[in-house]
Amino acid sequence: MDTLPDAFPSQGRSAAPFASASQSTSNQGFPAPTENTEPAPRIKVHDPPKFDLESYIANYVGRTRFNRLYLIGTTSTVLSTEALKLAIAEAKSGKDVGRYEKAVRALAEVAPTEPEATLDTAWVQKVQRQVQAQSERLEQELRGYKNNLIKESIRMGNEDIGNHYYETGDLVAASKAYTRMRDYCTTPNHIASMLFKLVNVSVERGDWLAVQSNVHRLRTAQSKPEDQQKNQPKVSAALGLAQMHSGAYLDAANSFLATDMSLSDTFNEVLTANDVAVYGGLCAMASMDRETLQRRVLDNGLFRNFLELEPQIRRAVAFFCNSKFRPCLDILESYRTDYLLDLHLQRHVSDLYHSIRTKAIKQYLVPFSRVTLASMATIFAPEVIGGEAQPTSVSSPFVQEIIQLIQKGVLEARLDLEKNVLVSNKSDLRTEVQEQALESLRAFNQEAHLRILRASVLQAGLEVRDAEAEKRMRKQQGPPGRASERLARGATRA
Repeated sequence: MDTLPDAFPSQGRSAAPFASASQSTSNQGFPAPTENTEPAPRIKVHDPPKFDLESYIANYVGRTRFNRLYLIGTTSTVLSTEALKLAIAEAKSGKDVGRYEKAVRALAEVAPTEPEATLDTAWVQKVQRQVQAQSERLEQELRGYKNNLIKESIRMGNEDIGNHYYETGDLVAASKAYTRMRDYCTTPNHIASMLFKLVNVSVERGDWLAVQSNVHRLRTAQSKPEDQQKNQPKVSAALGLAQMHSGAYLDAANSFLATDMSLSDTFNEVLTANDVAVYGGLCAMASMDRETLQRRVLDNGLFRNFLELEPQIRRAVAFFCNSKFRPCLDILESYRTDYLLDLHLQRHVSDLYHSIRTKAIKQYLVPFSRVTLASMATIFAPEVIGGEAQPTSVSSPFVQEIIQLIQKGVLEARLDLEKNVLVSNKSDLRTEVQEQALESLRAFNQEAHLRILRASVLQAGLEVRDAEAEKRMRKQQGPPGRASERLARGATRA
């Protein structure tokens, strides 16, 4: 499979916008990549997506616009030129020289004849000078604020420097600048603003542990109830994104399902409400059973508004809950290309689809003690029927998938290749009911015998009491002489 560069930098490493000027240049006029900045590989998609690129990217703001355009440009062979040209335009509208050079380099590989494929060295040098001058000015202003010992001015100075480094791609320096704001925050709103900035930087860096840590700090911050309610959608969405990248799909589904619809476009520097619908729906299908899906997803009035934005996810979940697995898998497969071009979802598409398909196979086998491979293939591998001479032979990919699920213990069944049937290992339900009835009868007889025995012992006066209990009872009753004296006094008075 062909691979292409990753849109995310590796965790803990930031872009170096000023280092590129001193690097050696190639014949196209842009610096050659170094080994330290070589990103991880990604897959290459040849099918066209269902979305319109310009309408899709218009939903996002900030640095994620470039990241998504660059991912699409380096992954899709259909949209590579268009996406990379938009990525170059997006990079030139900012201050991050490193991203501009990376986009130009990628465009030169797929469309070297395009005018944008040549590095604009004049623009690069101009932006570098401006960035350097602005960095020195902001640092000088911050030193002046520290000399004056004005906390609010120092906080805003660190915020300005952090924003500057974030825009220029120095994410490590931006994170340090935002962290320094903590000592000078005087209100809960200042702390919440600082933490959200750290969340954005951590998402950009791919540091998902830091995202979860900052989200936890946001949840425990002593903010006003109205401010907490306002921040709740962004907090839940950020936490769900971090959990999804960590592979905790059930936790991610719960976080996305708890996101309020007021999120709208307030967090579109990271993700949108459409992304919440897709991420939440897929994670829920991969980690929840049918009853939970029906209750937590389809019957969830809070999440239903998100599903209206992505009706294909709602239909897929409804088909899965109704055991109509073929239409469900067809919908997911038709949108595979779109999800492979998503910045956060691409690396999880294979695992999510595999989990959903495995759950569908297990659920399909529940009502049957045995089922033919041919009938299963019409549901889970229709392209095999008629496409191979022996679609149910041991060498068939579908049969190999079933064998692997059995070997891993996912399916409790046996495969009879001679008769081409799958036999369940479940015991006879009638036998289980009979054994449970007999066990209940034995337990009842034993308890009845013990009760009758105890009643006979009590009636015969053979019960042996505890010595300590006998002493306590005598103390409560008092000496026998005093009791008779009390009775005599009562009779005299009468």
